[in-house]
Amino acid sequence: MSVRHGLLALLVDGPMHTYQLKQQFEERTGGTWPLNIGQVYTTVQRLVRDGLVETCADDGGEVERFRLTATGADAAAAWWTTPVSRGTPARDELVIKLALAATAEGVDVLDLVQRQRRESMRSLHEYTRLHRTTGDDLAWSLVLDHLIFTLEAELRWLDHVEAKVVRAARTRTERRPADRAATEETQEARS
Repeated sequence: MSVRHGLLALLVDGPMHTYQLKQQFEERTGGTWPLNIGQVYTTVQRLVRDGLVETCADDGGEVERFRLTATGADAAAAWWTTPVSRGTPARDELVIKLALAATAEGVDVLDLVQRQRRESMRSLHEYTRLHRTTGDDLAWSLVLDHLIFTLEAELRWLDHVEAKVVRAARTRTERRPADRAATEETQEARS
């Protein structure tokens, strides 16, 4: 998630100070991706440095507020119209864990899959329950839809992983007698 672009998009609504930006970002995304206030401040300072945001006078004069420059408004508008490039996939701990487990000695991959399936189902039930309480909150509803669809896809993938691991184990078992017979034939031919 581009925090930079998210903050630009929020500033389209008008000037805000860093805490307001943090609050609005978290509120509009249902608190799914909490931001550290230091991250917000650093990002805003980079936006100022890059000429996309500038400081403006605050009513009370105590808190520094920020607003978009014309260049910043153009950047926010461009972000809305530019598709998100998927490029290199983000590191996913579950994928890494299962890929490594599949080739590690002494790891029960099927048990790992079962444990993960239970956790994913628990999360899916929780998000589904939360979805029923969203009311008219469109932004939070969209975030929950994404989380639910992602978990449903993860559960399908876990089914696939389980089937693939079982097939691979079966293939290894079937090859062992054939490999032994081939080795014995080779040894007999050499004798």
